[in-house]
Amino acid sequence: MKPNSCPTLLISAPASGQGKTTITAGLAHFLTKQGKRVRVFKCGPDFLDPFWLSLASRNPVYQIDLWMTGEDDCQARLREAAESADVILIEGAMGLFDGDPSAADLAIRFHVPVMAVIDASAMAGTFGALALGLEQYQPHMKWAGVLANRVASPGHAAMLESAIANPHHFLGAIFANTEMGFPERHLGLKMSAEIVNAEQKLDLIANAIEASNFGETILQRLSSLVVEYPTNIKKELNQKLLDDKIIAVAKDAAFCFIYQANLDVLEKLGARIQFFSPLRGDPLPICDAVWLPGGYPELYAEALGNNQELKRQLHMHMQNNRPIWAECGGMMALFETLITTDGQPYPMWGVLPGTVTMQKRLGGLGLQSLRLYGQEIRGHTFHYSTCISPLKAHTQCLKKTEAINNASGELLFQKNSLQASYFHAWFASNPKATAALFLPQDRQQ
Repeated sequence: MKPNSCPTLLISAPASGQGKTTITAGLAHFLTKQGKRVRVFKCGPDFLDPFWLSLASRNPVYQIDLWMTGEDDCQARLREAAESADVILIEGAMGLFDGDPSAADLAIRFHVPVMAVIDASAMAGTFGALALGLEQYQPHMKWAGVLANRVASPGHAAMLESAIANPHHFLGAIFANTEMGFPERHLGLKMSAEIVNAEQKLDLIANAIEASNFGETILQRLSSLVVEYPTNIKKELNQKLLDDKIIAVAKDAAFCFIYQANLDVLEKLGARIQFFSPLRGDPLPICDAVWLPGGYPELYAEALGNNQELKRQLHMHMQNNRPIWAECGGMMALFETLITTDGQPYPMWGVLPGTVTMQKRLGGLGLQSLRLYGQEIRGHTFHYSTCISPLKAHTQCLKKTEAINNASGELLFQKNSLQASYFHAWFASNPKATAALFLPQDRQQ
């Protein structure tokens, strides 16, 4: 194969909940155990699935999205992976054709073959109709085949296979096993690091894939899945706008929504990353700026609120005109009070005036962009809380789907050198704007 080509498979489904993350992680683990060098990408914004996909593949997992990360960024990351990997897997988001752009749009753009995972637990002949519809719904999409998931028995598998119009497109059947699913909570999957038997769970899925012959089928068809990734003209980041700046990044179970790509950008800008754990009671490191990423402050509200020393240090950091960028969960911890879903209020760090309240329904979801310093940085939002503050918002994000009408998205609060929002930024979409988040305003160029 050419150095810029690699067998690639996009794994999608007709809808969420079909088991595509389980299958993607299991297949990555199976292929890794076969001695293959596997790289996995996640289509669209997602913090949680990549924890499992990274554990399964033994490699960092990056997000690719034609809008949020951009076409050039997608191509550059895929091409880089192709130079060293034996197999590339891409896990889709939601259903195959859901979203704008969708997983299918990505597959068509880069000529990646698509496999659909279908929960066949309550199907027989309709399985074939659904598979055929997915295959033919959008022209120019390369079709690799379909995998039947949560199948009841060998007899059920035989019925499903006979329903497929082209027998070559039936890739196998995975029998139902409740032990193979990943545990979930309100924002999605629990992180692999939280699960004691995470490795054993991946072994269980990989063994099921091997027993079904699905894994062997993929191994036999790798040559038919080869995709060539031409060199693009994406410019390398060579401006050290954060040269020698120390950025303290909160990282623990409460602040865990950190894209590896974002850390990469900060380092390429010249910054030095210093992690610390508010949950462990770590002091704020000596630093030039602070990043409080998203996560689950609501699960650890009492412990975080009791960290009075960090509260004092954050207040002092801000008063000394040193930047703080707080997104989603990081912002939630900065309010005066956090109210959990059971109505229990907890005092937090009080850097921002107001109250954040957890709720059982979504408070925000979707791709958005933030315009600051005359530039745009892209990202997304996903949260189950609302906030009320007497502080007037500095600006608002724009929803991607309605940006042409200037539809307002998440608020951005600014207090002295602190900027905070529910918005999750994808730093690589605009490194210059990213650098500005971590520089005092009077020092920005």
